[in-house]
Amino acid sequence: MSERYTIAIPMAGLGTRMRPQTWSKPKPLIHLAGRTVLDYVLDQFQSVPRFKDARFVLILGPNQEDQVKPYMREHHPDMDVHYVIQELMRGQSDALYLAKEHLDGPMLMVFSDTLIETDLSFLDNEPLDGVAWVKEVPDPRRFGVAETTDKGLITRLIEKPTEMDNNLAVVGFYYFKNGNQLMRAIEQQMTNNISLKGEFFLADAINIMIKAGAELRVQSVDVWLDAGKPDALLKTNRHLLENGNDNSSQAKKQENVSIIPPVYIHMDAIIQNSIIGPHVSIGKDAVIENTILKNSIVEQGAMIKCMVLENSLIGRSAAVHGRSEIMNIGDNSWIKI
Repeated sequence: MSERYTIAIPMAGLGTRMRPQTWSKPKPLIHLAGRTVLDYVLDQFQSVPRFKDARFVLILGPNQEDQVKPYMREHHPDMDVHYVIQELMRGQSDALYLAKEHLDGPMLMVFSDTLIETDLSFLDNEPLDGVAWVKEVPDPRRFGVAETTDKGLITRLIEKPTEMDNNLAVVGFYYFKNGNQLMRAIEQQMTNNISLKGEFFLADAINIMIKAGAELRVQSVDVWLDAGKPDALLKTNRHLLENGNDNSSQAKKQENVSIIPPVYIHMDAIIQNSIIGPHVSIGKDAVIENTILKNSIVEQGAMIKCMVLENSLIGRSAAVHGRSEIMNIGDNSWIKI
């Protein structure tokens, strides 16, 4: 029988760009288009061979366990999930190395704010030692980039380049045929203290693998969604609503509410005398009254009254009452304008 795949998802230390939303919850538990970011991250592995047998390793920060574990038990009870805690934020390679006891065979790794559309069914027949998914971008400087041969073999990864001549951005999604090979490279990386500002980057470990003779190639993607910043999260929400997650036909049944598709409105949300959409996601038990709302995400239990909101994130159980604004309001906040 073929080996089962292990899927590693580092989640620690990824929330600073999403504050205040992440003061009170891990970034992967932010909702958009009817589900959490974590749900969509897990879904992108459905095409892995023998997906039902796959093992998931979630690498959490010290303040994430109490919310992520119950969420996984409730929403993904049949998944084989292991948890590793990264107490100190020492980078991507360190996170993976902490999980080394689980990463001894074929493995995939994705960052928990990365969503792509790709078919993984080829992996059983992949001849090379690894694959890095890439996409051409206008400005590669905030990403890592891959230098390749004419045949697409990776010669080097560069983390956050200063030049713009190479725009082949690495999206944060990888396959390794043998996790032990990656672990040996990370050990060498740490022994030689190959780090930047106290963090060990995965790109450096992969470069060590390549120098030792490993062959990795790039795999291009057309759709790469980012859930790592507020503006990117809203863009991802728009894409998901436009591609299969719109429930506006059901939402239109509410009285005295004008719905402009696409939207996702939870069936237990209460909407009165409002205009909703386009590109709005509203969570369970949210209350919206006398409000115009577009291109925004409203988390469960939030209350919005007498507002005109656009390009906004409203956290769980937050309350907003006032006038036209653009807002990024964390959980359990109360604002009256």
